Amino acid sequence: MGKQGSPRSRLDSLNFDSSSGLKEHQFKWTEMLQNGDPSLGRRVPGGDYYWDSVVSGKGSKNDTMKSCKGVYAGKRHTWWLHRHIRSIIFTFMLVCFLFLLDSVMVSIFDPVILHHNLAPRKSRVTEEKKPTYYDQERSPVKMYHRLLNLASISLAERENEPQLSKFWKETYPQASLWKPCAHKKNSQENIVLLNYGTMAGKPRNSTGFILISANGGLNQQRVAVCNGVAVASLLNATLVIPKFLYSNVWKDPSQFSDIYQEENFLNVLKDDVNIVKELPPDLKSIDFEEIGSLITDADLPKEATPHEYIKNVLLLLQRNGVVHFLGFGNRLGFDPFPFNLQRLRCKCNFHALKFVPRIQKVGSLLIKRIRKYNSARSMLDKQLLGDFISDVPSKEHNTIRSPSNYLALHLRFEIDMVAYSMCEFGGGENERRELQAYREEHFPLVIKRLKKIKPLTPQELRQMGRCPLTPEEAALVLAGLGFKSGTYIYLAGSQIYGGRTRMHPLTSLYPNLVTKEDLLSPSELAPFKNFSSQLAALDFIACAAADVFAMTDSGSQLSSLVSGFRAYYGSGNSPIVRPSKKRLAAILQENSSIGWSTFENRIEKMIEEGQRVHMRPLGKSIYRQPRCKECMCKHQ
Repeated sequence: MGKQGSPRSRLDSLNFDSSSGLKEHQFKWTEMLQNGDPSLGRRVPGGDYYWDSVVSGKGSKNDTMKSCKGVYAGKRHTWWLHRHIRSIIFTFMLVCFLFLLDSVMVSIFDPVILHHNLAPRKSRVTEEKKPTYYDQERSPVKMYHRLLNLASISLAERENEPQLSKFWKETYPQASLWKPCAHKKNSQENIVLLNYGTMAGKPRNSTGFILISANGGLNQQRVAVCNGVAVASLLNATLVIPKFLYSNVWKDPSQFSDIYQEENFLNVLKDDVNIVKELPPDLKSIDFEEIGSLITDADLPKEATPHEYIKNVLLLLQRNGVVHFLGFGNRLGFDPFPFNLQRLRCKCNFHALKFVPRIQKVGSLLIKRIRKYNSARSMLDKQLLGDFISDVPSKEHNTIRSPSNYLALHLRFEIDMVAYSMCEFGGGENERRELQAYREEHFPLVIKRLKKIKPLTPQELRQMGRCPLTPEEAALVLAGLGFKSGTYIYLAGSQIYGGRTRMHPLTSLYPNLVTKEDLLSPSELAPFKNFSSQLAALDFIACAAADVFAMTDSGSQLSSLVSGFRAYYGSGNSPIVRPSKKRLAAILQENSSIGWSTFENRIEKMIEEGQRVHMRPLGKSIYRQPRCKECMCKHQ
């Protein structure tokens, strides 16, 4: 959407429907326009048609008089047209010229306005795609008026203070003791482990080929790739570079080589597992389902053990020479698991999967522009951006000048997540109807299941920590941690449910909020248009390289993988803000009475406890929590 009042915005404002809260007389008027009411288009009194009806209705006059009047009128009209024909043509041409000029001006200036105005830009995109959920005109929703006012006062008082929030740094220095070492050899790798009969290193004789077609988005597919590497090693098989399934949700045709460097992947893992780019010609035409080699997610339990792969997959592989895993979503567990295979998963995720140069290049532009600094600051930068970021600042930058710190926020508040949660978010009856309609359309099985049980109330769900955090709640957490109003915030994530009105509490407290659409020009973003996974890779880079990474949903794949990447390469200088939704709900329940200093103390304590440094708990994801002997080395 352009600026308010632009031709584009005026046209966009007409895209409404009867569900958007129109008054009765407005809806009737719209209905008449759409249905072609016969009275519309009739000439107004004084026009030709009206005049004809009046004349024809005066039957008392004689025919001679009517004939004379008609002849006189016709001659007068003909004479008037001859006299003014040039003026009419000139006026018509002038109107056409002005209309053309208006169109040209809009096409020139509208993209510039969009690039420099975050909220209108996002609103126009969402208005065209999802007008019902993202860009309805509605009043800003605020669930915690009192706390927002207290936060605003506190931020105003702190803005000129030199002291920064302590959460710009790691709370616990023990984090710096853990160093990356998944790429190094370990004496334990030379032992036969857990009776699985697997040895470290590439097998001499392959049992067959493993083909994987991974579903989901960028981060789900990344996990599937590394799990596939581990399974191929477990079964002494040859892995074909995985394919990525096209999803009606993500609508991205990207394949492995569009996102990751194939040669680096092959080279880093060459001593660990056999990997090829394609199936041999004689296997390409095989119907995997017909020969029983097609394995779907329904055929394997979630987080299956190595024993289940040996029992159910190895025989198929040896008999048919190939198996095809279709979907492969979260189909490999973490414990119990052989040491060497666990290390191989880490090596794959943290060393073998590097983004392709064109993603690294644009990612480096994101980092340089938000920091206003063009050189690497940590090992994280070099791992993410490769040669596209220098170790030394260029001469155009004053080396004394320090880069701008920024916080990356992954805000999970999209319509699908909000609707699926069954929670309420302060929008009243309109919100309830809107979310219910979305559920009925997109989650019919959930609706069917809920009819058979007594569902939990929205209040109970919130108390249990099952509700997504709103932008307002995220803003209160940041304010409670002492981040100043001028903090630069990079916002990652998809379209926010409720659009700019829902974002208002966050942007009013933290106005320096930007996205990749603000930092990059349209031409720089153009190669990634319609490739959601490649756009997600840019978000991954910006979040992983941030001075502080804050998440609102610790269960999301992006947040999990970014957290793991920062723990692995961060050298104890990559703090993460991970709120407990259950504890936060209990704090916010006291909105009407809690004092601001008490609120700050409780928020700080909640975050500090989530930042404790500990080894990966049993059964937890090694991609998210790599601090364990299989992935990292602890130095005393």
